Amino acid sequence: MDRSRADTVETVLGRKRLSELGRTLTHEHFSLDFRKFYVPPPSHLKDFSNDELSLRNIGYIRQYPYSNLVNLSFNDDGSAAAVLEDVEIFKKSGGGTIVENSNHGLQRDIFLMKAVSESTGINVIAGTGYYVASTQSASTLSTSKEEMYNLMYKELQTGCEECPDVKAGFIGEVGSTWPIEDFEKRAICATGELQAQLGCPVSFHPGRNESAPMEIMRIYQEAGGDSSKAIMSHIDRTLTSVEKLMEFADETKCYIQFDLFGTECSFYQLNTTIDMLSDAQRVKRIAKLKKEGKLRRVLMSHDVHTKHRLIPFGGHGYSHITSNVIPSIMMNRGFTTEEINTITIENPRKWLTRE
Repeated sequence: MDRSRADTVETVLGRKRLSELGRTLTHEHFSLDFRKFYVPPPSHLKDFSNDELSLRNIGYIRQYPYSNLVNLSFNDDGSAAAVLEDVEIFKKSGGGTIVENSNHGLQRDIFLMKAVSESTGINVIAGTGYYVASTQSASTLSTSKEEMYNLMYKELQTGCEECPDVKAGFIGEVGSTWPIEDFEKRAICATGELQAQLGCPVSFHPGRNESAPMEIMRIYQEAGGDSSKAIMSHIDRTLTSVEKLMEFADETKCYIQFDLFGTECSFYQLNTTIDMLSDAQRVKRIAKLKKEGKLRRVLMSHDVHTKHRLIPFGGHGYSHITSNVIPSIMMNRGFTTEEINTITIENPRKWLTRE
């Protein structure tokens, strides 16, 4: 590894010292097309699938966010304007950096990332790698492990395909479903091999099954990947029981990311067999990890990927953790400023450090 890069990270506006990142959200999106995950509205309700978001339907959309195609079109002009406004609010609330997890399959928009960063002063870090198989084109699905490796290497070391003057700062979110498909296994293996060579940070999106996180880590580590440089995302919709969470925390050394803060609807459309945690429950899980001495493996974010979660559309926004969760929940539950800074500043900085 190039030791001159050890204390810096690639942002969409160039290399930045890790000490300058500040409070960091490690799993967000600015632009993607999520319509592939559309779920029809319940038959007993009025069909609101094509309605613009308004006060008349926002209640339905908060309950059934994947049943409105406008909400899932998170890549139009209205979304871009709302993202810019929302990131400005995050900046004013004390935010410093956003790690943008859109990559190949999610139709990332690096030009928007640059525009937002230039306008707001927030550091933005772009990802590379491959999302789940169902979002890929037929030609991409036939991509070999070696071809995946080469593309990710190029985007981390030289420049991104559609924007050569910008380098990716991490690999992610590397997506898989359950059971893990062959394409997704190749992507995980390529990620592990490249991580071993470059010492770069990695973020995984697990399938909606409690066995998925462990299986991802097995494949990744067998390929040579360093678990201490990996994030397991969406823990708060995958390992909802304390027992399963602690079992995973004991058997792996990856970062455990609670990244659905602000999602307060217990009914989870994409896996109706589980009850989604509330913010209070997420904080209780983090408190349990703190009690077990694992606070340095915890990360927090929102995974904003639909319109209704942005403030201009009636949502909580990227500033929710800094403006609401930290002062109103965490500090009232006994978390110290030092502990909060560990989770939101020190842990992201350590993860982003190439080793």
